[in-house]
Amino acid sequence: MLSLIKLPRVFNVHQVPKAFQEDSIISGYRHPRSSATDCVLSLFQLTNETLNVWTHFLPTWYFLWKLLTVVCMQDVWNDAYTWPLLVFLLSCCVYPLASSCAHTFSTMSTRARHICFFFDYGALSFYSLGSAITYSAYVMPDSWMNSLFHAYYVPVAVFNTIICTTMACYSRFLECQRPKLGKVVRISAFTYPYLFDNIPLFYRIFLCVGEGCTANEVNSVHIYHTLLAFLTGFLFATHLPERLAPGCFDYIGHSHQLFHVCGIIGTHFQMKAIEMDMALRRPWLQAHAPPITFNSSLGATMLCILLSLVIIYLFSCPLLRGPAPSKGSSKGSSMARKCCRD
Repeated sequence: MLSLIKLPRVFNVHQVPKAFQEDSIISGYRHPRSSATDCVLSLFQLTNETLNVWTHFLPTWYFLWKLLTVVCMQDVWNDAYTWPLLVFLLSCCVYPLASSCAHTFSTMSTRARHICFFFDYGALSFYSLGSAITYSAYVMPDSWMNSLFHAYYVPVAVFNTIICTTMACYSRFLECQRPKLGKVVRISAFTYPYLFDNIPLFYRIFLCVGEGCTANEVNSVHIYHTLLAFLTGFLFATHLPERLAPGCFDYIGHSHQLFHVCGIIGTHFQMKAIEMDMALRRPWLQAHAPPITFNSSLGATMLCILLSLVIIYLFSCPLLRGPAPSKGSSKGSSMARKCCRD
């Protein structure tokens, strides 16, 4: 069937605008003004984005199955104890789906590329909050329960989603004129909330000694997730292995593909550890931890989604107003319009 369909042509790095060029990737680029149909068809041919899409699109269905399993097998409507897990599983479905859609349709235009990845960044912020909500409910060390840090942990995580989404979206405008600074800002945007979210976990598995440390068999699974998370960040920041041999990993094996794979496997171990902590610690948590409320779980999630959509809208507006800066436009709007020129 596919042999009867004319697949889109691919290009080398010198044939596409700078906004579409990737570090040390020489070939396999799609047309920078592809139609939506061309973008979908390109998923069935080998380009430098093909595996970026499939390595996140396929796991989305696994995470969706996990979410539906919890909804169908547990009394989620009446048992507030399951709400943080629902939030986390929902975020696990959203972030790979948003990523796969962003990579699929990012070559429709420069504007579309920026806006697609705005949604990708918002989904990653949501995943960060989902992790924080479950850590607050199930992973927090015994000795930190009901502490001041615990009381403000989720509110600060919500605030971090605003910072993360804003910095990540703004980094795309910086990339146009100062690509290295844009890269640093984007890495910082996701490193900061990750480090904050994992403060209780790092303390529990690496620093805490003695009573109140929640030392159980789940800690080893948390360590797997932590190691994979650091490997994921390393691949994203260094562009290895393609930086060592430009052109050799254009289609298979470049850092973004490996980044996706490590991230998904890390999320799997994170999910497994959270579910184990949730089950093993339930009697103790229900006796000693503060009750899980709507505001600390589902309410925080809705607020995060709303704020991220507002931020995405605000960053998208100057891109959609046209390529030419209007009289009296702000510096940020001018930068945005310059960035979206093809």
